[in-house]
Amino acid sequence: MTTVSGQQVSDYMHRQLEVVPQDTSVVTVAVRMKTRSIGSILVESFDRPHNDCRIAGIVTETDLVSKVLAQGQVPSRTSMADIMSSPLITIAPNRPMVDASHLMQTKNVRHLVVTEGTDVLGVISVRDLVRHFVDADGGPVQALTNVYRPLSVLMKTAIETIGSEETALAAAQRMSEKHIGALFVIEADELVGIITEGDLVRKLLAYQLDPEAMRVGALMNSPLLDIDINRTIRDASERMAAKRVRHLAVTEHEKVVGVLSIRDLVKMVAIRDRPDFLKRDPMA
Repeated sequence: MTTVSGQQVSDYMHRQLEVVPQDTSVVTVAVRMKTRSIGSILVESFDRPHNDCRIAGIVTETDLVSKVLAQGQVPSRTSMADIMSSPLITIAPNRPMVDASHLMQTKNVRHLVVTEGTDVLGVISVRDLVRHFVDADGGPVQALTNVYRPLSVLMKTAIETIGSEETALAAAQRMSEKHIGALFVIEADELVGIITEGDLVRKLLAYQLDPEAMRVGALMNSPLLDIDINRTIRDASERMAAKRVRHLAVTEHEKVVGVLSIRDLVKMVAIRDRPDFLKRDPMA
């Protein structure tokens, strides 16, 4: 199978890998994620019988929130081996970006490990997909530019909220239960901010703060970053990239009417190619 130049996974993957041993603590990884501004880290396992190290799994912000905070685990006593996702979900470097998009959607993940044979070459994220598909000439995202108010097509109108006085533990449990990465924060019946998985990792876990004592209001991002419903998909992508966020409040006449996530920006990508994707092995 041939692909158009510039559309392969290898053209967008990150080759500089962040790797930690499997006995590394959650706290150490949270600090690394904060310092490096990353949302995932690869986990290395030592195979004693063969005296060999290999990449055995991956840990993401979602894992830290859902498997550690939401479960009441002690971060300093929880290691990567306890929470890593394994085996790795992989994709070959010569696969088209649309395959990466469909594989992420099918597996409900935001990161794929790029492999060739037994070698790990890089990592590709949903943010890389957005960068590709928004900038690509043609394709469904570009086609949506001509649709009236395309953000209204992509956004979610069901907004999950949490009170500013609730605890970080409650926020983590709500995110885990709803399988979402962010909650809008309410104070005096007004939307005043947003709290994300990244906030819980970088502002709470990295500083070893007590999730039962810390209030959502102390961790949230405020004021809300928003975008008008009449703006384009490219506008939304550029705003997310500039602010290094994965969620935007969508407003109409200055009232919040929905939420747009980075996943939403690519969920319409190449739907017409999905049957073809299912016929082949994207990990080959």
